[in-house]
Amino acid sequence: MITRQLTQRLREAIGEYPAVVLLGPRQVGKTTLALEVGEQLPSVHLDLEDRFDLAKAREIEKLHAVNAGKLLILDEVQRMPELFEPLRVIIDRQRRKGHRSGQFLLLGPASIAIINRSSETLAGRVAYLELFPLNALEYATHARDALATDRLWLRGGFPDSVLAKDDATSLDRRFNFIRSYLERDLPQLGPRIPAETLQRFWTMLAHGQGTAINASKLAANMDVSNVTVTRYIDLLVDLLLVRKVQPYSGNIKKRLVKSPRVYVRDSGLAHALLNIGTLNELLGHPVVGKSWEGFVVENIASVLPPRANLFYYRTTGGAEVDLVVEFGGGAKWVIEIKRGSSLKLARGFHEACHDLAPKRKFLVHGRSDPPFPLADGITAISLKDLMAELMGMK
Repeated sequence: MITRQLTQRLREAIGEYPAVVLLGPRQVGKTTLALEVGEQLPSVHLDLEDRFDLAKAREIEKLHAVNAGKLLILDEVQRMPELFEPLRVIIDRQRRKGHRSGQFLLLGPASIAIINRSSETLAGRVAYLELFPLNALEYATHARDALATDRLWLRGGFPDSVLAKDDATSLDRRFNFIRSYLERDLPQLGPRIPAETLQRFWTMLAHGQGTAINASKLAANMDVSNVTVTRYIDLLVDLLLVRKVQPYSGNIKKRLVKSPRVYVRDSGLAHALLNIGTLNELLGHPVVGKSWEGFVVENIASVLPPRANLFYYRTTGGAEVDLVVEFGGGAKWVIEIKRGSSLKLARGFHEACHDLAPKRKFLVHGRSDPPFPLADGITAISLKDLMAELMGMK
C-alpha cells in the first residue's frame, strides 16, 4: 500500500462537508483510497456497477436511514446521475438536525456531466478533490532505488502500470487501459466518438506533447472541423486525461503567444500511445524532451497549494519560460525544465524573467543532486526537491 498525499485532505473534507466528490481517471486508486479512509470511521461502500448495489442506491433515502451516522461511499456514481437531487434533500434534512458533515463520498471518473449535475444540486454542500496518478514523492516511499523516478516517468503513475513486474507487463496494462477507455468508458461519459478516431487523435496529441494547440493543423490531419478538434480536446481535458496549460498574460505589455499548450497528462499513457516500452526506447525517441517536460508539469500540478495556478510564458520576440506558478496574492515562481546534462539557460529565459519579475527562479533537471545556486538567483533543483518546496507553500 502506497500512502497517497491526498489522504489527509480527504479526511478533512469529509469532516467539513456533507458530501465529497473524489474525481480521477479509472484505475487511479480512488476506490482503494476511499476504502482506506472508510476503515477509520463507520461507513458503507456501494459499487454502482454492481446491479445489487445499484438497486440499493435507487432507494437512497431508505439506505441512508438504515445506515444513519455512517459515511455512504458511492462508487462509479456516473452510472446514476439522477442520484444528486435526492442527495440534496437528505443533506438539507440532516443539516436541520445539526448533522453538517460526513454523509456521502462520491467516486467517479471526471466528467463535465458529473461536475455540472452535482454543482447544480449540491452547491454549497460539496467539496471536490482530484486524485492524481502516483507522483514522484509518493512512489519514492515505495521504490527507493536510483531508477525510481525514471521508472515512474516511463510507466506513468497509474498503480497497476508502475507496480508491474516488468516493462512489458506495464505496457500491456496501459494498452488495455487505453482500449477500455476508448471502447467502454468514453461512450458512457461523453459524446459518441468512434474509438479508432479518438485513439488517433489522442496519439497525435502525444506526438505533439507540450506544444501549443494548432487546431487548424489537427483538423486537417483528422479531416474534421476546428470545432470538432476543440470538442475532442475538451472531452479529454474534462476526463483528466489531457492538460491544457494556458499562456500567462498578467499586465505584460508585449505581444504574447496566446494558444494553450497541451499535454497527455500521464507520461505512461503518452508512451503507450507512441508504442514506447522501455527507457532505452524513450531516451532515443524525438519526444523525450517534451515527455520529460510533461512529466514534470504533472508532478508539479499534483502538489500545487490552494489558489496556485500554472501557466507558460512566451512572447513573439522569443522570451520564454516553461512554467509560471502564480500563487494567491500574485507572487510568481518561474520554472525551466531540462532533462539533459546541460544547465545552460537560453537568453529567452532571462528575458522572460525580466518581464515577469518572479519571486523565485528554478531550473529543474533530471538528476538527484541537492539544490545548488546558478547565476542570476536561479536554483538548480531536482523534481522531488521542487515538489517539496511547493508543498511547503501550503
